[in-house]
Amino acid sequence: MPSPHALAGLRRLTATAAAALTSLLIANAADPMLGQSTDKTRPAAMQEIDPSFMHYMTCDPSGAATYAPYKDASRAYKLLDIIEDASAREAERDSPRPTILARNMAIPLTAEYDAWAAYDAKAVGSRLGGTLRRPEAERTQANKEIAISYACLDGLLFVYPEDADYIKGEFKKLGIDPEDKTTDPGSPIGVGHTAAAAVLEYHRHDGSNQFADEPGTPAGAKPYADYTGYKPVNTADKIVDADHWQPITFTKADGTKATPGFLTPQWRMVKAFGLTKQDLVAMRPPGPPKAGSEEMKREIAENIRYNANMTPTQVATVEFMRDGPRSTGQSGHWLRFAQDESRRNHYKLDDDVKLFFCVGNVCEDAFIANWEAKWFYDSSRPWTLIHDGKSVYAYDGQTIRGWLGPGKGTGDITPDKWHPYSPENFITPPFPGYPSGHSTVSGAASTMIRLFSGSDLYGFVAARMPGTLTGEPQGQCVYLELPTWTAVAELAGISRVMGGYHIQCDNVDALAHGRKIGAFEWPIFQSYFDGTASVRP
Repeated sequence: MPSPHALAGLRRLTATAAAALTSLLIANAADPMLGQSTDKTRPAAMQEIDPSFMHYMTCDPSGAATYAPYKDASRAYKLLDIIEDASAREAERDSPRPTILARNMAIPLTAEYDAWAAYDAKAVGSRLGGTLRRPEAERTQANKEIAISYACLDGLLFVYPEDADYIKGEFKKLGIDPEDKTTDPGSPIGVGHTAAAAVLEYHRHDGSNQFADEPGTPAGAKPYADYTGYKPVNTADKIVDADHWQPITFTKADGTKATPGFLTPQWRMVKAFGLTKQDLVAMRPPGPPKAGSEEMKREIAENIRYNANMTPTQVATVEFMRDGPRSTGQSGHWLRFAQDESRRNHYKLDDDVKLFFCVGNVCEDAFIANWEAKWFYDSSRPWTLIHDGKSVYAYDGQTIRGWLGPGKGTGDITPDKWHPYSPENFITPPFPGYPSGHSTVSGAASTMIRLFSGSDLYGFVAARMPGTLTGEPQGQCVYLELPTWTAVAELAGISRVMGGYHIQCDNVDALAHGRKIGAFEWPIFQSYFDGTASVRP
């Protein structure tokens, strides 16, 4: 185990590398895909890419992602589009809840995979193993498409019952009759329903508290309510201990105030796909530095520097990586990246089903592991650490430089007035900081895509209008060039430091945590594909 001093040195070294990555992504003049452009015209590297392969094509002053149509999309690809859109509707209705969104995307993707496995010669499903296997004569493209469609439909109706009419309407467009309840496994409709039923039964009481009926749930609680009795050490108006998480009061668009609690603190109890409770503890990262320590002062100094000197590219990076397209969280964003992998490599249905199954589940497991560590350390975020003042390096009781708010630029402020790059209605995520959820999930998902595809190459470009998050679009398009999956994960992680939501060690340790999870789980997924897996309890 490295000493705390060695860990501090490693974090500083990685921070330097990450800062360089932010400027140029990866310095490599021989690769035309690297570097950033703020020209209004597309950079030459972008013009060389077939637009049909790319998701993020044009700048929109609203910050919305613009997707190019994909005429060769498989049925699994199209189903993921529906999953993403249904998840976006849920996020818009209930605000983005990344843990819940990750679970709710993994469930229909797993149901799809289990239905598809019935038509493969070797693959086994996650719940019924090989018991649904169909004869070789039935293993047709049409049967696979029907089976996975009904499995996905059942999964979506299970996690998003409020959107049943919308979901059914989307499936009708694919020629699927939502009212056909056939369960005969001799038909692909029956295979889809049967595979989904087993997956849904497994998740009915998976620890998420979807039905607000876990022991310890308060009477009248809403779905996904906490049942563990978590209580914060600090209050919104008093810092008792700067080493612990502090709730923060937001100002909603209508002017009312809200102080959200720790989002889903019970998530460490959720059943993971490929991790046991023992794995969660064994993989737990080492922990953040203490408030007031020299290392923490260096970490906070970095937040303050970014906050006072944000470039258009850095602003665009923070915004692009913050929530993913339509606020579907990190799982939704990485599943969109997985679709890009599919586009570029011309994946067909079989590979799409397996890729999305892997990415969806490793993201969910990364969230479970991340939340276990967040609960264990209960650490504060830069808001608390800077407002507290004890961790502000060389602070002499006077002022620091900081962002003043939308349209106001930067200026001299006292630490208690410091504000991350965020609107007032969502200042910073409502849960502990260490380790970063963005970084853990990005580390896991990037590793999974790299291992699945056999290559770290990404090579796409994302167009972004800086300033959309705070309602002050700058009118100058920034093109974020994304050369490799590793670089995208690094960019996602450093964006959280630049935005002021995390200190650097939250990011660095979380990236390592996520990569470890991805590497650990890849052989597990392979065992399902080659038929050697056993159904997990």
